[in-house]
Amino acid sequence: MAARSGLTVKTIRFYCDEGLIHPASRSDGGFRLFSPDVFDELTFIRTLRALEIPLPDVLKILESRRSGICTCTSLQSTIRSKAGEIEQKISALRAMHIELMDLLNDWQDCGGRKP
Repeated sequence: MAARSGLTVKTIRFYCDEGLIHPASRSDGGFRLFSPDVFDELTFIRTLRALEIPLPDVLKILESRRSGICTCTSLQSTIRSKAGEIEQKISALRAMHIELMDLLNDWQDCGGRKP
């Protein structure tokens, strides 16, 4: 599963310990064996984690998906919150870009050479 998902064995163990994924069984050697559905769940978890959604929220989302009971309000709230955080980061980066460009222009005005 690690090789197929692109995650490390340690990460998969961690996700098992946190209750995000569940092995279907264990081999005679004690290795975790997973159903094919777990690959899709790992892909979904990676997407949510890339969005910096906290593990407790990821767990809630997974439990909702597994139960088939739509908790759209909760999921929409999480997504809206994350979208707001991203918008704040974009604004901060734009302000930083303007400040850097101002610094560069000031440097060029005091005798620096333009590239």
